[in-house]
Amino acid sequence: MEPQKEAQTPGDPVEQPRGASRSQTPKEEERREGGAAPAAAAPGAETEGASADGLWELPVEPAERRPECSRCSRPQKVCLCPFLPVHPLHISTHLYIIQHPAEENKVLRTVPLLAACLPQDKCKVKIGRRFSEERDPELSTVCRKSGTLILYPGAEAANLEEFILDSPIYPTTIIIIDGTWSQAKDIFYKNSLFRLPTQVQLKTSISSQYVIRTQPTNRCLSTLECAAVALSILEKNIYIQETLLRPLQALCSFQLQHGAQIRLSKEHLLKNGLYPKPMPKNKRKLRKMELLMNSIKI
Repeated sequence: MEPQKEAQTPGDPVEQPRGASRSQTPKEEERREGGAAPAAAAPGAETEGASADGLWELPVEPAERRPECSRCSRPQKVCLCPFLPVHPLHISTHLYIIQHPAEENKVLRTVPLLAACLPQDKCKVKIGRRFSEERDPELSTVCRKSGTLILYPGAEAANLEEFILDSPIYPTTIIIIDGTWSQAKDIFYKNSLFRLPTQVQLKTSISSQYVIRTQPTNRCLSTLECAAVALSILEKNIYIQETLLRPLQALCSFQLQHGAQIRLSKEHLLKNGLYPKPMPKNKRKLRKMELLMNSIKI
C-alpha cells in the first residue's frame, strides 16, 4: 500500500520562511527578552485542574462479568452447549483431573467442556499444587487402588493400549494433570501420591486440534484431547473421542472467526526458523530447545 501524502489541516502550523518574522508588539518583544513577568493563568485553568483532581476521588465500580452458561461455563453469548451431547456420556471409567490453580481462571480452558460432557460422579476436578493423605483422603485412597492409572509421559510410562491388553486387572480410574508442561511436571514429581498409580502414556499420531494455544511439540495434546483419547481406549468406543472433541473444535473455530490466530508449536517454529524469540542463555532451557529442534516426527 502506498504511503499517504501528508496534508495540512487548517489547524496545522505553517512553517515560516527562514529569516522572516511576524511583526511583534512591544509587549511581545519585552516578553522574549525576559523583562516581563509571565502571564497570569486563564481564569478557568484552576477550575479545570481542580475538577481533574476530583476524578481520583470518584468511586470505582467493579467490572461486571458477563453472564456465564451454567453448563459449559462459557459466556452466554458464545455458549457451546449446542456442541455438547444432549445427555452426559455413559462411561464406566472414573476420571480425576488434577488442575493447577493457574488454569482455573483462564478464559480458553478445556476442562469445563470436558466435565460438561461426562456424568458428575465420573469426572472430578481437584484444584491445587500439593496433595497428601491428610489434605485429600479421597484422592489418596484412589491413588492406592490397583486399578488406578495416571497419564503422564516418560521413560517408565507404559503404552495405554498395550497395558490394558496385558493387565490382569482392568483399569477403573485414570488421573490426568491439567496445566502447562512445567506446571504438570511440578505437580507430578512433587507429590508422592502420584507415583503410586501405574504410569501410562498415549502413543498416538494425531496432532492437537487446540490450535489457538501454543504447544511445545506437534504431538502434545490438550487436557480435553488426552481425556478423549484415553477414555475412548479404556471404554473401547471411538464415539467418545469424537463427541468430546466436538466442543473443542467449535471453540477454536469461533475464536479464529473473531480474530484469533493459529498457534504453531514451538517445535514447528524452531525447525522452520520462525521462532520469534532469541534462544535462551540458560543451559537447561537451551538443551530443551535443541531437543525440540532435533526431535523426529513419528
